Amino acid sequence: MLEGINPLLTGELLLHLDRMGHSDAVVVADAHFPAWALGERVIDLPGTSTPEVVAAIRSVLPLDDAPGIDLMESADAAVLDIQRELMAAAGTDEATTRFVERFAYYDVAKGAYLMVRTGETRKYGNALLRKGVVGHPSA
Repeated sequence: MLEGINPLLTGELLLHLDRMGHSDAVVVADAHFPAWALGERVIDLPGTSTPEVVAAIRSVLPLDDAPGIDLMESADAAVLDIQRELMAAAGTDEATTRFVERFAYYDVAKGAYLMVRTGETRKYGNALLRKGVVGHPSA
């Protein structure tokens, strides 16, 4: 345990977040997401929600220039409560978030450096965050 670090940020997760470079992506996935089929590096955080994991990650990771976050577009393209929670946790809004069609989202996610699979059971509870420049004045 480290002082001042969100307890959801395990040593393994912090190691991978630190190893990410500028514009590398981390997918925070719901329990339905095929993280192990798509990702080379997967960390399981059962019993957590995607918004709380996004908020924990954002406490140590600045976002890249907009869009710094991609969300999976819902079937009817409506913005769902879970998506609003994810934007709030990431510190973004609809103007600075990209909504990606479901199957295109899987293709985008395949390129992520890391996937964190949560226990989130709400549909469309996935967020892809791109790492910005650490220590940059806009961070």
